[in-house]
Amino acid sequence: MSLIIPINSEFSSLAEHAYAEIKKKIFDFEMMPGELISESNLAKLVDVSRTPLRQALQQLQHGGFIKAIPKIGWQVAPLNFDKLDELYDFRILIESNAITVLCNSTQNNQIIKDLQKIWLTSKSKRNFNTVNIGVLDEQFHTSLVKASGNEEMLKTHSEITERIRIVRRLDFTSIDRINSTYDEHSKIIKAILAKKTAEAQKLLKAHIQHSKIEVRKITLGMLQEAKKIAAR
Repeated sequence: MSLIIPINSEFSSLAEHAYAEIKKKIFDFEMMPGELISESNLAKLVDVSRTPLRQALQQLQHGGFIKAIPKIGWQVAPLNFDKLDELYDFRILIESNAITVLCNSTQNNQIIKDLQKIWLTSKSKRNFNTVNIGVLDEQFHTSLVKASGNEEMLKTHSEITERIRIVRRLDFTSIDRINSTYDEHSKIIKAILAKKTAEAQKLLKAHIQHSKIEVRKITLGMLQEAKKIAAR
């Protein structure tokens, strides 16, 4: 006879709470790339006991957000620009496939209509808040994949989006970069609506590669400045 072990919902919720809190602190630059962290300090910081905390840390490690350092503890994952390049390239493959599906579709897609309302707007109505535009940019790219209807690609794309979020947010620190994002997104949408697959894919690839280049310019100084802003 098999033994059924009941799931402790309270323990699970505590681990989920710790996971979400620690990840938020990483994305908000309260915990910096390369920073060493101890379990005891983290337990106090997120107000959970060691057992659910360790479950959360293992999940964060699996997601690439932190690293285990033998005999020391844990470390917020340092920025690995080669790995970030690979993730950006993977995005191009997934989103290019989504564009092919959308351009070949004979149906009017509500998601694309919603994107038009956000990105095909006059300069006077553009959103120049760094945090807000970062969220809108993520939603734009995620929406393209979602509109294609491929759930497995959407799942993988969402995982990539999470892993690059910490540097992606720093890509919108200037008005020029925000305006460029609006212009490039609007051109991609127009090409999709015109069923110009090759043109839309070319525009998308150039857009993501531009972002990849900007990510390479991110320095420790920029991260420290982001941490100061987050603390205000």
